[in-house]
Amino acid sequence: MANYNPKSLKAEEFINDGEILETLKYAEENKNNVELIDSLLEKARPKKTELGVTCAGLTHREASVLLACEIPEKIEAMYALAEEIKQAFYGNRIVMFAPLYLSNYCVNGCTYCPYHYQNKHICRKKLTQEEVRAEVIALQDMGHKRLAIEAGEDPVNNPIEYILECIDTIYSIHHKNGDIRRVNVNIAATTVENYRKLKDAGIGTYILFQETYHKESYEALHPTGPKHNYAYHTEAMDRAMEGGIDDVGLGVLFGLELYKYEFAGLLMHAEHLEAVHGVGPHTISVPRLKKADDIDPDQFDNGISDDIFEKIIACIRIAVPYTGMIISTRESEAVRGRALNLGISQISGASRTSVGGYTEEERPHDSEQFDVSDQRTLDEVVRWLMELDHIPSFCTACYREGRTGDRFMQLCKTGQILNCCHPNALMTLTEYLVDYASPETQKVGFELIEKELAKIPKDKVRQIAKDNIEQIKASNRRDFRF
Repeated sequence: MANYNPKSLKAEEFINDGEILETLKYAEENKNNVELIDSLLEKARPKKTELGVTCAGLTHREASVLLACEIPEKIEAMYALAEEIKQAFYGNRIVMFAPLYLSNYCVNGCTYCPYHYQNKHICRKKLTQEEVRAEVIALQDMGHKRLAIEAGEDPVNNPIEYILECIDTIYSIHHKNGDIRRVNVNIAATTVENYRKLKDAGIGTYILFQETYHKESYEALHPTGPKHNYAYHTEAMDRAMEGGIDDVGLGVLFGLELYKYEFAGLLMHAEHLEAVHGVGPHTISVPRLKKADDIDPDQFDNGISDDIFEKIIACIRIAVPYTGMIISTRESEAVRGRALNLGISQISGASRTSVGGYTEEERPHDSEQFDVSDQRTLDEVVRWLMELDHIPSFCTACYREGRTGDRFMQLCKTGQILNCCHPNALMTLTEYLVDYASPETQKVGFELIEKELAKIPKDKVRQIAKDNIEQIKASNRRDFRF
């Protein structure tokens, strides 16, 4: 392999261009190699153990062969395997969250984002703490328990102190039966010291999208501003983990560069985190480039079809079976519905990508980061999921019980995490149904809960979950958890 060193802390060594090009060449040469493809599918298949289940996953080179495969029946076999793996480790739970945009002030010149500093006509906004409070109450009134806060990179308008103050405000708001129980953070690459501050503030996952792993393209797409520094950006997760944040979330913006290159780079980054820190990414997101204020996706040459997008999702699930996978409201209801069966385990609902958008009756467009394709209410999304036989989960117990990083992965890799997650999902869904759901959604939900309770294998756990669910229905007590 071309100087690929997953244990190096230097970006250009653990994301090695020569290795990616060799990988793509190998994948192209073997894309219809039936014997190899069958062996890879068998290698990746979940295996039962005394503790539960385990799964080998695939290397970036092996997974790239599957992504390149053109044989229809083998592609169908991949999709079936991706669903089998997802069910083995995550069951039919779908974790719910919403983004909260704090500020769109930004000093970077990113050519694909309307927040770039040269955009002089977009409405620039930064929430005050009172406005943060109002946005959070609006989200709590929908039923959300988990947020991902977003802000542009601007050391004057959005310093780390502002982010920390917002986190403190969010956690302090107790409104009726509503609480935001976990704040994930998606802000620009920063220092080890600042990551320690975020850890001390009680964040969940630190999320940072690479945008593109192709260094030359990266530098062209980020011509000015601190984000131009490819190495500093790409090495951010190592600094975050050094700062004590053991749950990190990766992602690329599909459509900026050739998707096969991005796919290999993304998996190499996951391999690097596993090799250096003993734990891979907690989540992988799969955003696609979408229309925004002064951004036209057609101006970029590397857009991908829905079919390719779904294939990417399935191959990521097969390659990194233990990692949560996120799809946002960038995608339509139809695309999200198909993706759920290919490996997605987290989705956003009722998202607004504008600063201050949740307190507006109409969806404001003057400060949106991108157009939202799925514009349904949270109640509609929750009911839709349940009608598809998924369990919408508002659980955040793992963060608060210390099941993060290698502790979470140890439980996940043996399939034991389901013993916590399944009953917790049902209890938090009950909270949602009692406190926020429409009568129609309640009816669908309580029927689903009865069916899912019967699937809990341990009698004692099942009975505890039943008792807690009855208490949730009968009182204002909330936040039961295993």
